[in-house]
Amino acid sequence: MRILAAMSGGVDSAVAAARAVEAGHDVVGVHLALSRAGGTLRTGSRGCCTIEDAMDARRAADRLGIPFYVWDFSERFRDDVIDDFIAEYQAGRTPNPCMRCNEKIKFAALLERALELGFDAVCTGHYATLIDGEGGLELHRASDNAKDQSYVLGVLTAEQLAHTYFPLGSTPSKAQVRAEAAERGLSVAQKPDSHDICFIPDGDTRGWLAEKAGSETGEIIDRSGEVVGSHDGAHAFTVGQRRGLKLGVPAADGKPRFVLEVRPVSNTVVVGPKEALAIAEISGERYSWAGAAPAQSSFSCEVQIRAHAEPAAAVAHVSADGVRVVPEVPLDGVAPGQTAVLYVGTRVLGQFTIDRTVSAVPVSV
Repeated sequence: MRILAAMSGGVDSAVAAARAVEAGHDVVGVHLALSRAGGTLRTGSRGCCTIEDAMDARRAADRLGIPFYVWDFSERFRDDVIDDFIAEYQAGRTPNPCMRCNEKIKFAALLERALELGFDAVCTGHYATLIDGEGGLELHRASDNAKDQSYVLGVLTAEQLAHTYFPLGSTPSKAQVRAEAAERGLSVAQKPDSHDICFIPDGDTRGWLAEKAGSETGEIIDRSGEVVGSHDGAHAFTVGQRRGLKLGVPAADGKPRFVLEVRPVSNTVVVGPKEALAIAEISGERYSWAGAAPAQSSFSCEVQIRAHAEPAAAVAHVSADGVRVVPEVPLDGVAPGQTAVLYVGTRVLGQFTIDRTVSAVPVSV
């Protein structure tokens, strides 16, 4: 196949490209410039998409003997990922920018251009596997559960999966990938992984949001409506947050309180006991299937609400209004805006953005 290898400058994408070359494919490397003012150097595991990353990607491509290009996707990234991130927080939701980047950039904008240029597939260093099932191509978890990235790929559609290539999915461990990179003479063999939001490299999400979205003083209330504190901007809070609340009125039982809800219209943050974070039901109107859609409108599955969360047994109901999921055991600290990915065994069925949650605990608690 003609393969376009997305090379971030990290070890995973470099080894993925190397395996594509070794498999006999016609491979071209590309690095996505996602910021027109990208930093020069990386700081440990913080950030990515720096000039240093671009140079690391180029060195890897040179080592593999493949053509290499840098494509400017900064405007699309700003519109579809960064602006969306700000808008979601301003609306009181908790977005996942990595999910949005996969949905809008890597497997939409990049894949579209790749197909226009005559490539058959885009190759990435994601840890996930593709399997030919009875109903067509299926997306499954990676062999290494610790590195599995199928959750952030849950937004991919059947058409997109047909043009993707994940060479690392069956690799037993990340240590093996690093050892292979060293054997191949790739200079990124021991380069740290990136863990933070790439456009907030210092990790200070609250400060970044305050700069981009501004700040406006508002009230922090408990579930009964009593004012227990104040804040400088509701968008800086997310459901489940405990630190940084600075409450002026202690709870009657003396226990810590957590953010239960963010109300952007009134610029109000609602707090309460940890038990009140338990969620009995989640639902969303915007959903997609990673392959063939489920044959039944109601089915047993597992739901995962964060990239590294434990999947929870549940029953999903699909209707004209969207997807509604009822877990066997209440979920903890779910926020509107998060992505719920549905699994059956290791297979990814699809995903939906959570619009609504139903508490498992009465307001009196």
